[in-house]
Amino acid sequence: MLFSSITFLFLFLPVVMAVYYIVPGRAKNIVLLIASLFFYAWGEPVYVVLMILSILFNYFCGRDIRANAEDERKAKLSLAFAVAVNVLILGFFKYYGFILDTVNSFLPSDIPYRELPLPVGISFYTFQAISYLVDIYRKKAEPQKNILYFALYISMFPQLIAGPIVRYVDIEAQLRSRKISIRRLGQGAVFFIIGLAKKVIIANTAGEVFDQIAGVPASSLSMLTAWVGVFSYAFQIYFDFSGYSDMAVGLGKMFGFEFKKNFDYPYISKSITEFWRRWHISLSTWFREYVYIPLGGNRCSVSRNIFNLMVVWALTGMWHGAAWNFIAWGVYYGVILVLEKYIWGDSLERLPAVARHIYTVILVLVGWVFFFSPSLGYSLRYLAAMVGGGAGIADSEGAFLLFTHWLLYVLAVLGSSSLGLRLLNTVPRMIRNEKAKAVTAAVIYMGVFVIAVAFLVTDTFNPFLYFRF
Repeated sequence: MLFSSITFLFLFLPVVMAVYYIVPGRAKNIVLLIASLFFYAWGEPVYVVLMILSILFNYFCGRDIRANAEDERKAKLSLAFAVAVNVLILGFFKYYGFILDTVNSFLPSDIPYRELPLPVGISFYTFQAISYLVDIYRKKAEPQKNILYFALYISMFPQLIAGPIVRYVDIEAQLRSRKISIRRLGQGAVFFIIGLAKKVIIANTAGEVFDQIAGVPASSLSMLTAWVGVFSYAFQIYFDFSGYSDMAVGLGKMFGFEFKKNFDYPYISKSITEFWRRWHISLSTWFREYVYIPLGGNRCSVSRNIFNLMVVWALTGMWHGAAWNFIAWGVYYGVILVLEKYIWGDSLERLPAVARHIYTVILVLVGWVFFFSPSLGYSLRYLAAMVGGGAGIADSEGAFLLFTHWLLYVLAVLGSSSLGLRLLNTVPRMIRNEKAKAVTAAVIYMGVFVIAVAFLVTDTFNPFLYFRF
């Protein structure tokens, strides 16, 4: 079930919200847990069993790690076993087909295998479980004794499918007790509506443009069309993923939870280092806390630090998908980050802000080519088209798509910075009377919601990119 679906907006969410607000405090977690399991089972009726098994396994592993806390060796073995099982389960569903395809490419005959659909959200809830176990081992958190609370932490539907990746230590107290209020409900609704508009109005429309271009062989693309395509994809994935994250944060507020933001206008960055402080913040934080720092972080020799960075980024690429182009994408960013840190970072800082921004945007767009390509060969052909190595400099298709979607690109550029939100709130800010300001803001956001729903009703194109990650 998608947040951006009529079923969710007008059936699932209203029913769950009504029951959640009616039942007494102690029953709210039970209602939210049942709703979360139902939400997951809606599209994954078989894999909900896998999630329940994961919940039970990690619950008891957390208790076992804490029970062995006084014996470092036993605690470390318990942690290693628990993490290994989580990684193996994730690896089986996500990478076994990729591994067999790679092996088959070297064999005279193929090893047959059955393709299994990837359990939705498994990358996210597996990382949450691992962070929980590691934090218990580090004595930064106590194991959750109430299995219902722990099950809710793993399965909570607002952030189950696409994050943000929530650390247990950040919501431990909220699982036990949290406040709900009309004010927080309103704040959550605003976040949700903004996210829905990002997803339905901008991301889906940009995705339709990109799909038209992606359907053409890369060697047949003009330079103009190739650039229109990569810009369209850049806007699609940002507004798709950040929109979903905004909806998750908004839903969390509606149910009394506070999730940390996952995006902070990454396209305004002036370096790749800054970009990755602003893009998918929860994933970057996870890899820093649970991979980079344990490897030694930057408190080591330069060569070791470079190794640590490259390991982290190779794993980041693999996390996003089981294909060589994703690994290349991760290595690509690892190399750039190493170069910014040790080679040209100081020189970059001395450049004008506009030049640094152009530098960052170009490198990010090149990175998206590796990300969206079905193969490494395709990505190289697409990059060649972007510099004129395809079907020339310009063609009528690229010009047509650009001029018929100019408003989309204006909205996308505005929405990629805080300027878009400030413009949306211009009228309410001009009103001094607090009550009138609130009513005006409510009318504006309700109008945005109605427009988004209109797009949903009339448009059959409504994918969510991160479902496959």
